[in-house]
Amino acid sequence: MSATPRARQARGDGRENDALFGIALFALALAPRLYVALAWSGEPVWDGHYYDFGARRIASGLGYSDDLTIAGQTVWHPWCHYPVGYSAFLAGFYRLMGASHAAAAIANALTGAALAVVTWLLAREALSTWRARAAGLIVALHPGMVLYAALVMTEPLAALLTLGAFWVAVRDGNRTRGVVMGALVLGVAALVRPQALLCAPVLGLLPLRRHSEERSDEEPPSRLGGSFATLRMTTMRVLTVCAITLVPVLPWTVRNCRVMDGCALVSTNGGWNLAIGSFPRATGRFETLRSSDGCREVTGQVQQDRCWFAYGTREIAEHPMRWLALIPAKLGFTFDHESFAVEYLREARPDSWPETRRVFARSVTTFAHRLLLFAAAFGCVALHAKAAKRKGTRVQVALLGLVLLLVAVAVTAESPSFWPLAIVCAVVPWLPLPGAPDWPWALRLPVALLASTVLVHAVFFGEDRYHIVVTPVLALLAAAAFRPAKIPAS
Repeated sequence: MSATPRARQARGDGRENDALFGIALFALALAPRLYVALAWSGEPVWDGHYYDFGARRIASGLGYSDDLTIAGQTVWHPWCHYPVGYSAFLAGFYRLMGASHAAAAIANALTGAALAVVTWLLAREALSTWRARAAGLIVALHPGMVLYAALVMTEPLAALLTLGAFWVAVRDGNRTRGVVMGALVLGVAALVRPQALLCAPVLGLLPLRRHSEERSDEEPPSRLGGSFATLRMTTMRVLTVCAITLVPVLPWTVRNCRVMDGCALVSTNGGWNLAIGSFPRATGRFETLRSSDGCREVTGQVQQDRCWFAYGTREIAEHPMRWLALIPAKLGFTFDHESFAVEYLREARPDSWPETRRVFARSVTTFAHRLLLFAAAFGCVALHAKAAKRKGTRVQVALLGLVLLLVAVAVTAESPSFWPLAIVCAVVPWLPLPGAPDWPWALRLPVALLASTVLVHAVFFGEDRYHIVVTPVLALLAAAAFRPAKIPAS
């Protein structure tokens, strides 16, 4: 059996300078983020206002809560509408440095710089040295990611924890230990972004022995009984990993059951979001729900969430075609452009963002995002290899043609639509296409994050802030573009 490309490169490809590169990458990513976050940030707005307020309350020892005035008396009132993770993270910096914009700026800049390093570390487990470094550099220098450091928003921390969980799982020589530790980190990520839980079943599919993912000549079980045994073992492993992922979440769930008006796993905005994506005034993006839309008489956050969830599922059941017809718009709002960071900063400091500067900044971040999405789609395409079969070459040429056609349509359309490229990136790596490049789990797991993001926002609603979580995944795929076709072991 011949060694796989991943095994060959692991034996030595000039990684003795990796520590130095990692330090340099962190500094390169930190410097512009720290400047932008300190110089351009303002009063937290939109969801950032609530994350900041929650962090201040936690840092003050009051927990995730606010105060209500009832009959002239101030009453402590617990929260869980938004996930607690990001506010708890900020609260640590507020306790150490004081609750200020500067403390949030430093926290966000450090998060963004660490995200570039973790992207590079994860890429090292699947790609060559220079491709891995390219992935880290893309995240470090991506203008939208740099600008996002000035926002009090959850997406970079969610991406850092989720990709960090994948890296912990795949790098450990003891794969069982790695998967367990990765699942625990993924559970922490779920406290920042509950959708991270959708990646747990895929993490459970990670082979527990490295050779089983590197060998391409293993025969499937020849007997039906062996197939059932394998399926049973795989199912048990997936369920076990899902259970481990919930371990960091359950203390928070118990807290919610104890102090809220009902039990909630992490937060109570799922029903709210489902209703926004399905009610009669739905457009595919965020729209403000009003009590007149369907939930007039609710007293607590859990009751409200359950009411909106029931309302949303009822609307989908009664008008399925209307809901399905909104999916392209939802994915378009999520993947077609990148403007949220600019609009957030303009809302916070309107005098600093005249129209010309706003339009220019939006065009820069949107162009960078579209270019990265375009390059990421080529991560699914393999170069022709001499040993590859002719059928595989034809399939890869057809896939290349499909990507180019989608880009041509997106660029020439009256309303640019780049979201089909995200579908390609999320789906193609799972297909057993002839002539395809190798897909080690260090790439498959990030693709699972991208696929879950596509699925979630097809169901709920879209905004371009939500693709920030998968921008590092797009960087990984872009760095993987035009790899050699996988050559079956002989």
